[in-house]
Amino acid sequence: MEISKLSISGLLQIVPRRFPDARGFFSELYNSRVFEEAGIADAFVQENFSRSSKVGTVRGLHFQMPPHAQAKLVRVSRGRLFDVALDLRRSSATFGQHVSLELSAENGHQFYIPAGFAHGFCTLEPDTEIVYKVSSYYAPQAEGGILWSDPALKIDWPVTPQSATVSEKDERLPLLKDAPPIF
Repeated sequence: MEISKLSISGLLQIVPRRFPDARGFFSELYNSRVFEEAGIADAFVQENFSRSSKVGTVRGLHFQMPPHAQAKLVRVSRGRLFDVALDLRRSSATFGQHVSLELSAENGHQFYIPAGFAHGFCTLEPDTEIVYKVSSYYAPQAEGGILWSDPALKIDWPVTPQSATVSEKDERLPLLKDAPPIF
């Protein structure tokens, strides 16, 4: 497994090795010892699966507030997506900045996002499936989010707000400047 630090402290890109043969390939996706050696000490307690039928489906930017804050380990099992982590840590020099990666079933890359970040994505292929582990159980009372299309974030989404498929709930999320301090 190749684990690389990204431009914002705490974010990691994980590239599992693939061992191909005539049948396909084998890949180790998670190894707690390897993750601990890379500084990932989170115990993942829940795994989630989401399928988006349409290209241009946007979900996020979501997070859970303390004490239910979640670290995430994100991968794509089918299709391709543009994945974003937004730094919400007020004490961080990179507060309000983001990192984006393209994750796909083909490239097999994973994105580790610690607590203190909002997460969202946009599908780039139909029927894209995302699978992600989280370090805290889902708590509806701790749900939060930032509007994905907030121009102050300067995220270069691969879709316009007019052409995106977004839930009503996500369309009502606040701008970053209007969100209370969370982390």
